[in-house]
Amino acid sequence: MTLSRRTLLGAAAAAPLVPGIAAGQRRSSNAARFSLAYAPHEGSFASRGGRIEQIAYAADQGFTAWEDNEAATRSVAEQEQMARALAQRGMTMGVFVASMPKWSQSRPLLGANDGAEREALLADIRASLDVAKRLNATRMTVVTGFMDPKLPVDIQTARVIDVMRRAGDIVAPSGAAMVMEPLNTRTNHPGVYMQTVSQGYAVARGANSPAVKVLADLYHEQIQSGNLIATLETCWSEIGYIQFGDNPGRNEPSTGEINFASIVKWLKAKRYTGVIGMEHGNSIAGRAGEDRLIAAYREIDAT
Repeated sequence: MTLSRRTLLGAAAAAPLVPGIAAGQRRSSNAARFSLAYAPHEGSFASRGGRIEQIAYAADQGFTAWEDNEAATRSVAEQEQMARALAQRGMTMGVFVASMPKWSQSRPLLGANDGAEREALLADIRASLDVAKRLNATRMTVVTGFMDPKLPVDIQTARVIDVMRRAGDIVAPSGAAMVMEPLNTRTNHPGVYMQTVSQGYAVARGANSPAVKVLADLYHEQIQSGNLIATLETCWSEIGYIQFGDNPGRNEPSTGEINFASIVKWLKAKRYTGVIGMEHGNSIAGRAGEDRLIAAYREIDAT
């Protein structure tokens, strides 16, 4: 997950709405609301206009959440505008990226001997709290960097746990949580430190903070490990956010091998009320692809 690739395109309960907008002022949707909080992103409905127009269109189709990985890079005015648009439509804000690696440099090395990059991560987390407050966001994504090939993995794990515990101390008073995203190394991100949900579970348990959880991106997990429902069940106590994306292709459900209908059924049985980020592209370009996207989510939501 990088900012560059997410231009294609982010377990919180419903975030509070922007103060000053009464329930009677919220515009209703034109379509039945989805039963789970699937969250499109800028680009999901590109033919409908800019970011604010896409939010309005998504709401009209029954979506109740939104995701914006690049939100922290936007101006304060843009963040506030987006927050107002979501509040007016009764939509929940999903994740934004709080700390982004330098992908071309394979940095940071949070488990390495030099602690400067760990301090830089903590500075990013502090800055992200203001972004979260503006957006009424309760989840922010953290990527735990790259492996140091010169050091034992266990040493690196201990250091990653240590810095995430410190980060948790910064975030916890706000009531928000960071969600660490495991990434696949077989297709997209060779060399990253955190590669599976189970590895994220171990780090989250070690950090032992309500503000340190795991982002279960099922596209990455399918590539790296598979066995999705069993993994979700085992690691459930530390999972703070979920993202969908089929494999291969990283497009909407039904375009690949993942049985999202079964996963939705399982999530409903767990009474999951958090956001599900639609962390993928559209398999078909233009409005036909947007219609296909909505139909794919209607199909799995009807499970």
